[in-house]
Amino acid sequence: MFTGIITDVGEVRILEHRGDLRARIGTGYDTKGIEIGASIACDGVCLTVVALGADWFDVDISAETLSKTNIGAPKDDTSGGWQTGHQINLERALKVGDELGGHIVSGHVDGVAKIVKMQDEGDSTRITFRAPEALARFIAPKGSVALNGTSLTVNDVSGAEFGVNLIPHTQEVTTWGRAAVGDAVNLEIDTLARYVARLQEFA
Repeated sequence: MFTGIITDVGEVRILEHRGDLRARIGTGYDTKGIEIGASIACDGVCLTVVALGADWFDVDISAETLSKTNIGAPKDDTSGGWQTGHQINLERALKVGDELGGHIVSGHVDGVAKIVKMQDEGDSTRITFRAPEALARFIAPKGSVALNGTSLTVNDVSGAEFGVNLIPHTQEVTTWGRAAVGDAVNLEIDTLARYVARLQEFA
């Protein structure tokens, strides 16, 4: 489990296809405190550490994960998958007693949203996303979503599109300061919203 509070910005250093995709992620974490088998959310995707170095860790990424996330998104005019040099949001797994500053995030990405509009509002930036149609019903104003692993509050919803505001601090300590229209973004809906919608099916 995670909270959606980003604690490091990593960099993809090596990508190697060996059945699954092996990625080496450069990090500012003290890797002496990370164990093989630990879970780290990489742009919101829960991945397992399979090797470690002084300032890096390796993860294996399955074909299923590539198909459901922006890691394997095709390189075209609207989105691009991971490439060497690509920066990603990182979060270590939640420990008992840790402060829950965001919301409960599983690291199981539901789909890929697209940035369709960006505009400055004071010092903040309003970003509008288009969610996959199948996920749009789970997104509500003032509800929570995880976008590239970041816990954010939904400000408004219009059909499959929804908006969030990013304050300067969030843009400075995450990859959001480099976001652009057309980017493909990992979307995880709020677990509570998922269960409420499921219960309503039987009401």
